[in-house]
Amino acid sequence: MPASRSESVSYSNANASQAILRTVDLGVSFGGHQAVNAVSTSFHGGALTAIVGPNGAGKTTYFNLISGQIAASQGEVWLSSENVTALSVSQRARKGLGRAFQLTNLFPRLSVLENIRLVAQSMQSGRHHHGFDFWRIWSDAADLIEHATDILRSVSMAAQLGDPVATLSHGDQRKLEVAMLIAMNPTVYMFDEPTAGMSADEVPVVLDLIRDLKTHSHKTILLVEHKMDVVRDLADRIVVLHNGQLVADGEPAEVINSDIVQEAYLGTRGGARRGLM
Repeated sequence: MPASRSESVSYSNANASQAILRTVDLGVSFGGHQAVNAVSTSFHGGALTAIVGPNGAGKTTYFNLISGQIAASQGEVWLSSENVTALSVSQRARKGLGRAFQLTNLFPRLSVLENIRLVAQSMQSGRHHHGFDFWRIWSDAADLIEHATDILRSVSMAAQLGDPVATLSHGDQRKLEVAMLIAMNPTVYMFDEPTAGMSADEVPVVLDLIRDLKTHSHKTILLVEHKMDVVRDLADRIVVLHNGQLVADGEPAEVINSDIVQEAYLGTRGGARRGLM
């Protein structure tokens, strides 16, 4: 795409010193391919930022760099005033970066309640603190059970607390991912395509949970999402990646109607006022 980064809509570096999360020249290359290229931006509390872009734009890779699943080839990740670039996934989680769990990496044969309890317990300090080595931190502490039950009530899953995770529908698994993030009590919530693979009936339930997090907390929420109706409904701000570069950043209406975004999505300037939103 010929448009330069200087043409992008951008306010991300304003008040960067007050940001909850910052990436500074963050990037990674695989062989000769620059998957994410020197992305610098800031995220503040109380806002939901949607990260969008065409397929292959680098959105999920950027998420993986922030959360630590992928080591950066360049740049830094800052959480408040702390450089967390060298920290592991679990260390970043304990500092406040909450990424939706992949349920296959947890305990599908254990109950919904037990999974939530183990996540909540893993985040506690003290004698039960062993990072994410869940088997070592097993406990039947009554306060943790009560806390986990309260979380499941908040996501309308109290009736399923005894069900094995493996028996849940896809939609309920997505709800459980949200519950697990709540159990972590992070400073930053990170959702990577939370509605992917869901039926039309299931989508509003998960979106309502994310909307409630946005409304009732002052947390920072990042959302990777392909569905522009979801982005329009939830986002306070949109960041656009294209070919691994940040090309637009601003309020939804401004970004969606910018020439650079129209070109990134449809290969034409100005003509897609008809399509994205």
